[in-house]
Amino acid sequence: MSDKTALLLLQMGGPDSLDAVHPFLMNLFTDRDIIKIGPAFLQPFIARRIVNKRAPEVTEFYRRIGGKSPIRELTEAQGAGLQALLGERFRSFVAMRYSRPTTIDALAAIKREGIKRVVALSLYPHYSKATTGSSVNELQRVLKEAKADFEITYIDRFYNHPLYIKALAGKVMRGLQAFPDPKDVEIVFSAHSLPQSFIDEGDPYLAHIQETVRLVMEQVGEANHLLCFQSKASKVKWLEPSTEATIQRLAREGRENLLMVPLSFVSDHIETLYEIDIQYAEEAKAHGIKRFVRTESLNSDPMFLDCLADLVRTTVKA
Repeated sequence: MSDKTALLLLQMGGPDSLDAVHPFLMNLFTDRDIIKIGPAFLQPFIARRIVNKRAPEVTEFYRRIGGKSPIRELTEAQGAGLQALLGERFRSFVAMRYSRPTTIDALAAIKREGIKRVVALSLYPHYSKATTGSSVNELQRVLKEAKADFEITYIDRFYNHPLYIKALAGKVMRGLQAFPDPKDVEIVFSAHSLPQSFIDEGDPYLAHIQETVRLVMEQVGEANHLLCFQSKASKVKWLEPSTEATIQRLAREGRENLLMVPLSFVSDHIETLYEIDIQYAEEAKAHGIKRFVRTESLNSDPMFLDCLADLVRTTVKA
């Protein structure tokens, strides 16, 4: 039995080719932790109809960002950086919720290495049952079915960790340097949306997002800023205002300089590379926004990796 500890990075995942878009969407739309469509026994059938309709458009989105999601490579790079910081006692593995490597793939790899101790680290900073909750549920389901005896500890949120906040604030302050006059910039924090019903039922996601914004702006200082939500995925009521409607409103009010700050995403993927960089950028230009800039994603930012390392060290000591 190995004396190493496995670092199991939990992430959403993304299609690694255009052919993988349809199965990725099916995995997403059949997960009742993230979206409930009709009664459970009908969800796979309803999901297939939705996905068959949406897949061609989403495939084109991925085509425009290079033909796949970069999230697997970016997450593996984060794991390698984290492993380097923590030393030889740790070994990094990746478990994607809706693509490969799956949770089963990751646990099988950990077992082959003879590792028993596992730190499951969610790469969603803000806890929600739709993100971290779904990944943890899947992990526990697989463990139960496999009758595995891993010793697992969980890190399920870090929305207010000082190093995470400092890393984000640094990205915002560097982003402001792209404008002639930072005082004339609207900082637009754009978080992934969530059905309003989740929040009404007690999901802490919105409160976590709002706290992150507050803490980041404490470091950035006085500046115009607001929070909005992107990536609505169904017809039910989702968190508002939407990022798209916010951009249109700011344009009507004569705001010409927008700094977009993606929240709830620690790696570049479709929501940053297509939705913000292409879709929203084109819409902003059409509505008269003169300068539209997005902050860099955290990816393997050294301070962000230091944050993850501190989370692991604290958990292992506990």
